[in-house]
Amino acid sequence: MKAKIITPTVTIFDNDGNVDIEGNRLLIQHLIDNGVDGAVPLGSSGEFTALSMYEKKKLIKLYVDESNGKLDLIPGTSSLNIEECVELSNYAISLGVKGVLILPPFYYGISQEEAFHYYDVLAQKIDGNIYIYNFSARTGFDMSAKTTFNLAKKHKNIKGMKDSTANLTHTKEVILKVKEIRNDFEVYSGFDDHFIPNIIAGGSGCIAAISNFEPKLWSSWVKAINSGNFEEVKAIGNIIDRLMPLYSVEKNFSHIFKKFLIDDGLKINDYTIFPFEELSEQDYEFAKKLRNKVMDGR
Repeated sequence: MKAKIITPTVTIFDNDGNVDIEGNRLLIQHLIDNGVDGAVPLGSSGEFTALSMYEKKKLIKLYVDESNGKLDLIPGTSSLNIEECVELSNYAISLGVKGVLILPPFYYGISQEEAFHYYDVLAQKIDGNIYIYNFSARTGFDMSAKTTFNLAKKHKNIKGMKDSTANLTHTKEVILKVKEIRNDFEVYSGFDDHFIPNIIAGGSGCIAAISNFEPKLWSSWVKAINSGNFEEVKAIGNIIDRLMPLYSVEKNFSHIFKKFLIDDGLKINDYTIFPFEELSEQDYEFAKKLRNKVMDGR
């Protein structure tokens, strides 16, 4: 199984906070032109909590139509309302996406047994592949390797996981445990700098947000690992390591990443959802200088 970079895309809005079709179309083409393997619209980077069901469906359809099979699409369909989650998931799958990415229930504390029950029910109601989204920093819950193993064993359409955790040991445990029974199970890391350890452990790559504004860098990194060019793997890995502080400038980093895209010539709006719409000039200048310093010093 070759390594992949799948971009958890930012959502482009117009000045009134509506999904901007043309702006999102430009982003999709930008990613295709620069060689990423896939996209996750409506993930955390995509500010999915602000969108109505209608706008989510509209955005997913845009991704399907515009990518025209050139990207593996795994849209986020998470919702605290399970029927809405199922409806959006089945809609996306009816359009031909690779699968859907779903968080466990958040806000309410849950156990491993309850998480198993949740995905067990979803797997029976959704007519396609499900990717578990493990993001304990946002949900307060960490899906164990054992629970993941049990779900993968019971349901062939539990296809993989995005493991957004700083704990590399957790990702490795999931990979090694589930691979005992499912060679087709895909585990993606959610941190850009976990790409190489993920691949070494037998994972599938990354769903990592720096690839929004540095897609060519990321696709080159994937090409290097798949071709065995380890000098290039090391060189690009060092660049990614030095870009990682960008995630800490703002809690919702999507605003900064949209402005980077504008800097690079995309004619899009940097509108970001409330209460993250304000970005200080000082923070943006810091982020911009950091990016420029790293990329100019390649």
